[in-house]
Amino acid sequence: MSGSLWLKPPTAGETPLPAIPRPRRERAPAHPDEAPPPTDTTGPPAPGIPAGPPAGAAHPASAVGSPARTAPPPAGGGLADDPLDELARRLDGFVAVAVHPDEIAAILESDGMTDEHIRLTYGRADSFSLAEDLYARVERRHPEPSAPPSGAWHSELAGCLLRGLVFALPGLAYVLAAPLLAAQHGRFGLPAGTVPLLAGAVTGWVWNQALSHRAYTWLGLGDRAAAARALLTGAPAGALAGTAVALATAAPGELPAAVFAAGQSLYLAAATVLLVLGRERALLGALLPLTGAVPALRWDLPDVLRAGLLLASLAASVALAALVLRPGARRGAAGRGGPPRAASLPYGLFGLGSGVLVLHAGVADTLVTGAGAVIALTLSMGPAEWLLHRFRYGALARLRTLTTAREFRRAVTGTLVLCLGGYLTVLLALTLAATLAWPGAPLPTLPRLVTLLLIGTVLWLGLLLQAFGAVLSAATVCLLAAAAQTVHPAAGPLTAGGAAAVLAALTCALLVRPTAHRA
Repeated sequence: MSGSLWLKPPTAGETPLPAIPRPRRERAPAHPDEAPPPTDTTGPPAPGIPAGPPAGAAHPASAVGSPARTAPPPAGGGLADDPLDELARRLDGFVAVAVHPDEIAAILESDGMTDEHIRLTYGRADSFSLAEDLYARVERRHPEPSAPPSGAWHSELAGCLLRGLVFALPGLAYVLAAPLLAAQHGRFGLPAGTVPLLAGAVTGWVWNQALSHRAYTWLGLGDRAAAARALLTGAPAGALAGTAVALATAAPGELPAAVFAAGQSLYLAAATVLLVLGRERALLGALLPLTGAVPALRWDLPDVLRAGLLLASLAASVALAALVLRPGARRGAAGRGGPPRAASLPYGLFGLGSGVLVLHAGVADTLVTGAGAVIALTLSMGPAEWLLHRFRYGALARLRTLTTAREFRRAVTGTLVLCLGGYLTVLLALTLAATLAWPGAPLPTLPRLVTLLLIGTVLWLGLLLQAFGAVLSAATVCLLAAAAQTVHPAAGPLTAGGAAAVLAALTCALLVRPTAHRA
């Protein structure tokens, strides 16, 4: 320990232990009525000598027929009747909130109180005995858990919706680039150029999910420069990895798609930097050129204009990312050794599993219907993030007001069902809106809607478990579901339903416990 927790440092002329005046030997009076000679009591007391009655004073137990004559208490604040009273007053704040006497004993020992000091001063055998007496003497006054900020999840709604818009706007780039990526032959029953695009996108999702976790860990440690340093080294590496995978998976005639995938990887790296460092508005401004794809839905635009809008948005994103990464380029910004890199691996695996599930939602049906499903899932990530905050604050509010574990379990289960139901309602509304907004798009069939809602359930519950630290379980379930749906695409509803059921069981087992919500 670095020092005393509560004792004041002794000043000049004070001693750490109480001082008891040394009794002087006096001449016994020759006559009962003879008063003892005056004594000098102004000298300094001698510590460590047991107290005794002044000479000539009768002890109360031996007084016969006359009241005891006792000396007045020493001037200047002598000992209380029980020195434990003074100690209890001094430690009142610590003792009142203790849940066990051992906590008080730890405070006493950390403050340097030895057993010998406790025996001499307080008459108790050791620190544990003294702690038990203090615990019994002071009334419990446990503080209530701090209330969540009033309306905090209301104030975060705008930010979450902004992030959802930022997640969805890059989809307009595919509308602008569609005529530029046209080729004659595709593979696996997919349009030409789809394989390198998907391969590059999945690689970027995996890499940037893990990179985001590492950067957020630095931010949680209060080292923004180190977070920028991690992004400065990791984001370009992720862009190179996505480009390499896209080029490696491109078939003859798919070079335009591979080039577009390289730009896509570069954008994902820049967007990760801006989102992690809280620059959503700047990213939204960089994506504004992509809104030129809206008229492209009905009218044909020149190829030069399409390419110019794409390059303008990409250049703006990269320039803004480079601007906010300047603190990471400063000398000595690397900070401490940092969190282990292996801790970010489960987050990358979760990105892989969830990304593959989203891609299956986009390519398992006609291209138009699949695009509408992907747009709906992407836009729903904003409300999903807000509902995660809503669940968090609702659980904290129940933690403050409820007194039994059973009541808390029931209340949190209800909050969970309410938030999940709200997310699925938003996802369904976005799917129908995207279908109606897309010219000539057919309405999704009932099995298609059920599969989409099950995938949304998997994504939201996985994000919830990830937020509470159970990312490895969520990643494992998502990876197994993605692998099963890749091997047997026709088993999409069954695979997504099984994954949703497993994640729901894990969520109920973990998050209904009060300890899961304590900071």
